[in-house]
Amino acid sequence: MNDAQQTTRPLGRRLHRPACLVAALVTAGSLAGGTAVAAPADRAENRTPAVSVPSDPMAAVAAMQPSWNLGNTFDALPDETSWGNPLTTKATFDGLKAQGFRSVRIPVSWYPHQSATAPYTIDAAWMARVKQVVDWALQDGLYVEINVHHDSWQWIRYMSTDHDTIMARFNSTWQQIATAFKDEPRALLMESINEPQFADATDAQKTQYLRELNTSFHNIVRNSGGQNKDRLLVLPSEETNNAQHWLDDLSTTMTSLHDRNLVATVHYYSWYPFSVNIANGPTYDATAQADLHDGFARVHNTFVAKGVPVYLGEYGLLTSPYSGVVERGEMLKYFEHVNYEARVNGMTSAVWDAANDFLNRSTMQWMVPEMKALIQTSWRTRSGTASTDNVFVPKSGSIAAQTITLNPNGQWFTGVWQGDTPLIPYRDYTVDGNRLTLTAEALARLAGNRAAGINATLEVRYSDGVPWKLFVRSYDKPTMADATGTAAGIAIPTRFNGALMANVESTYADGTAAGPASWTTYQSFDNFRADYGADTTTIKPDFIKELKDGAPVTLTFRFWTGDTVTYHITKSGDTVTGTAS
Repeated sequence: MNDAQQTTRPLGRRLHRPACLVAALVTAGSLAGGTAVAAPADRAENRTPAVSVPSDPMAAVAAMQPSWNLGNTFDALPDETSWGNPLTTKATFDGLKAQGFRSVRIPVSWYPHQSATAPYTIDAAWMARVKQVVDWALQDGLYVEINVHHDSWQWIRYMSTDHDTIMARFNSTWQQIATAFKDEPRALLMESINEPQFADATDAQKTQYLRELNTSFHNIVRNSGGQNKDRLLVLPSEETNNAQHWLDDLSTTMTSLHDRNLVATVHYYSWYPFSVNIANGPTYDATAQADLHDGFARVHNTFVAKGVPVYLGEYGLLTSPYSGVVERGEMLKYFEHVNYEARVNGMTSAVWDAANDFLNRSTMQWMVPEMKALIQTSWRTRSGTASTDNVFVPKSGSIAAQTITLNPNGQWFTGVWQGDTPLIPYRDYTVDGNRLTLTAEALARLAGNRAAGINATLEVRYSDGVPWKLFVRSYDKPTMADATGTAAGIAIPTRFNGALMANVESTYADGTAAGPASWTTYQSFDNFRADYGADTTTIKPDFIKELKDGAPVTLTFRFWTGDTVTYHITKSGDTVTGTAS
């Protein structure tokens, strides 16, 4: 993971899969209960016991499903704990195995521990530490992948201006890694480079540079002896992007190497406007769904359908899943869908976990049980969703019946429950096709005294998969008050009154976009923080620094209730003044 830009969408995320394949993925479905996975009986008997790797590369990569990234750890700069994660221990992999994962990707940034001049020697202590954690994971019966990670944008990206030096350093780096790990079992995979990108280069040059790197990596590892002679080697597309021309370039390279033990890799962080909630993309809509479906179909048709295994080395969102940038229900729909598309397209999927986004690094338990259930269930089947996970009722006045659209995803609707109590059909709700209507009487009962916020939690249950939660929320229109801040941020007093903020539109007096993104008036929601407990809306410094001095800005805060609140701010030097309409 890095700050590169993908071809089809900007990439501003923070640093913090034939019949044998289907059979293996169906087997992976037995993990959905979250129990520990028994190691295969035919363990390789060597100094670091590991799984017995099938000779068929497709079967081997299928056996890696599901996978997890030890993110922001050995790729952190400059050291393992620099980005807030604890030291990795054997217990890390014990916990990972107990949660049902079968493989781990260990991204490694080498350059902070490597001389910057020839012969580009990697620090022996760093190499030994990486090897220690790899061995721990292998001992737990996990497949492991290591790579060259943030080196991609720290020095490799400058090939157009320093080609020979970079090739020499890249070759030296892989010669050292390949030698150090040549006797590890075949359950260890090696990936040439993470998210390759090249500054000031044409598409033709990018193709040439990546082909040089991938080919050189392949030659070095294959000629380094030991288990490297037939180890699975992972090669990325440009930026690990699924654009067809980059996939075709990678396919051409892989074909030219005449090596059956090769694996293609891509990453996926969703349709950019949805992934960071920008350009009025707060929902996982048809465009975002098509971006996923079409992209994975391209990968399948280019590789999997032709017998080349694919490792989805990273997937997630470009913002933390629990930051509130992407609304909870919309986020869950995405994670359900991405795992489904990976499964039906025959790709082994590795969730990107930067820092306690999914698993607590101290306990190796899931941070949010609901996310655990959703992802683990997706390894074997789909879960039904709905058009929303919030039903808003007014804090005062009459309450009307409300209708939502069910998305069964191949399941069938079985009922609505509140805890252990089923709601009564026709009295509490009706169903017409995929339209679920909650009656006015039921909503009035569920809303109770209509205190602002969640009054009741319902479950829409389907024939299989994880139930879809519906939150009955009472609300009134939000209000904001005048405030003063600085270039470091401004906190606007906000009475949310039970409403939830969806996104923000930001314009100057002439209607042009105000803020970091000049191409859309709907700025990334990561520029703002709605703190419902503190009753404040904070505008962050990265947004403020991009504003014109002395030019009034109109902010339109949009809420999931359908309400909007207009607010005005003006930056004057280091002072920011906010005025409510």
